[in-house]
Amino acid sequence: MTDANFSYLSLTPEVQLDALASIGIYPESGLIALNSYENRVSLFTDENKIRYVVKFYRPQRWSAAQLQEEHQFTLALQRQGSHVAAPIEIDQQTLFRFNGYYFALFHSLSARSLQLDNIDQLFDIGSALGKMHRVGAQSKFKERERLDVTTMISAPFQTLQTSKLIPKFIRDPLFATLTRLEQQVHKQLSQDKSKIICLHGDCHASNILIKADIPYFVDFDDCKMGPAIQDIWMLLSGSRVEKQLQLSILLDGYQEEYDFDLKELHLIESLRSMRMINYVGWINKRWADPAFPMNFPWFTTDQYWKELLQSLQQQTSAIKEAPLSLQPSY
Repeated sequence: MTDANFSYLSLTPEVQLDALASIGIYPESGLIALNSYENRVSLFTDENKIRYVVKFYRPQRWSAAQLQEEHQFTLALQRQGSHVAAPIEIDQQTLFRFNGYYFALFHSLSARSLQLDNIDQLFDIGSALGKMHRVGAQSKFKERERLDVTTMISAPFQTLQTSKLIPKFIRDPLFATLTRLEQQVHKQLSQDKSKIICLHGDCHASNILIKADIPYFVDFDDCKMGPAIQDIWMLLSGSRVEKQLQLSILLDGYQEEYDFDLKELHLIESLRSMRMINYVGWINKRWADPAFPMNFPWFTTDQYWKELLQSLQQQTSAIKEAPLSLQPSY
């Protein structure tokens, strides 16, 4: 089965239980599905009253070598004092295979969601990110993707051009805008000299949990090589002044652990554009999976594509504007 028409129909609860049994884990509770579109993730309690999370990875997305590199990164972070959701080792293995599915086991975190308006939390998150990046700068990924225009814009753009989900009336202006954005981002990134390190890669608020006032980073599924700002900009929200305040607090904590190059701030809007385009391409690519039409019904509406075009057009201007700074402009 190809990636385009893959579905999880064969990954029944019985198959998941058999997979867990193959590594000596026997759930006493049922499997409680957690929110995840790309993989299949479930919470359960085993016969010893230990709470676990099991993640079954989407086939054909990452190779075994890429998954193992992700695991090695999180284990290295954990060994050096970072609070992360690292896979559990069983018989010196973290990645297991059953009926064509790779899977991994994690301890469940009894934690609460991140509150981005909590200033104390932002400082601690900045410090935790600095610690993570200090470790991430010590080595390089050999198997994982690099954050670049090819994977984040060019590949999804090419797929979107053949998509039947995009309304005909908007295809020409949409593709013209995507072409312009691709050129702008490529020009900026090709001239950029930022240091490239190992990143979380998808560091938004939902992937940070708070336990006993300590931030824990979860879901390293998209870890990759890129500039440090990639793990920071997604934590900024609101008006420009609000973002400046949040950025200042984050970097106050960050620079207690690792130096941040302020020149990277000019990459934020290009990185935002890359994420927006990659996100659209991702939904389009996964549309044959029944979970996607069910959870993203707005994707085929004219209104969605109109708003997307407007947002992308705004990005072509935002990239040219002065970058975010630590101090308000007067």
